[in-house]
Amino acid sequence: MPFNTLVRKIKIGNVAIGGDNPLILIAGPCVIENEEATLRVAERLIKITSEVGMQLVFKASYDKANRTSVSSFRGPGMKEGLRILAKVKSTFELPLLSDIHGIDQIDEAAEVLDILQIPAFLCRQTDLVVAAAKSGKVLNIKKGQFLAPWDMGNVVGKAVDSGNENLILTERGVSFGYNNLVSDMRSLPILRRLGYPVVFDATHSVQLPGGLGGSSGGQREFVEYLGRAAVATGIDGIFMEVHEDPDKALCDGPNSVKLDDLTGVLKKLMAIDAIVKQQ
Repeated sequence: MPFNTLVRKIKIGNVAIGGDNPLILIAGPCVIENEEATLRVAERLIKITSEVGMQLVFKASYDKANRTSVSSFRGPGMKEGLRILAKVKSTFELPLLSDIHGIDQIDEAAEVLDILQIPAFLCRQTDLVVAAAKSGKVLNIKKGQFLAPWDMGNVVGKAVDSGNENLILTERGVSFGYNNLVSDMRSLPILRRLGYPVVFDATHSVQLPGGLGGSSGGQREFVEYLGRAAVATGIDGIFMEVHEDPDKALCDGPNSVKLDDLTGVLKKLMAIDAIVKQQ
């Protein structure tokens, strides 16, 4: 089957996603731990993606509201987190993505972010999706772990009916029994048939939700394998949480990719992407 280019092309600053554009990377630490580390990771990602010829959107969360435990680290909060992200943007001229969790966050977040991300657990929250769509910003809507891929048509409809067609859809696995996720690669072309760019979240897809009791576990050794399979379906972007030392990360370390390992992984993904999109 020839590669399907009939999806919307979206410009995000100097980054283009969709259509027959090459694979892009959305990456950064799960959560902002501090300003210095965030800037270091952004600078490393620029060097890595420049080496492999890949466009980059920087991702980091100022608040991770969907934590396993009330004691889990959530980040610096909205005000401080957006200040740090604004510094990343001004220093490196990178497009930015971060999560929003409530309608009250949208206006302030939209002043800094290029992409507002609707977390997977909140993708069916109609008021949040509609209000985010009305901001005019590009939305990255993560498919809930509880949804079939075709169910995302209803979520897309909420955003489109609210006047926004600058949408990205992200697959992050589906719940499979207790404390486990499975990635059905059929989901990716099904999602893409909705007409919008599709991204595969290769790191959250190997998460083991709540698997450590008080926190989520993960199997980062499988990130590259799932990433290769996903890119082979003809997706538009790959999403990865990265860290300088994942074993010491304050959030989602077990499923984060070590920055030192990222170049080799991305080279393989770009080679697969080139084969698919030459078809």
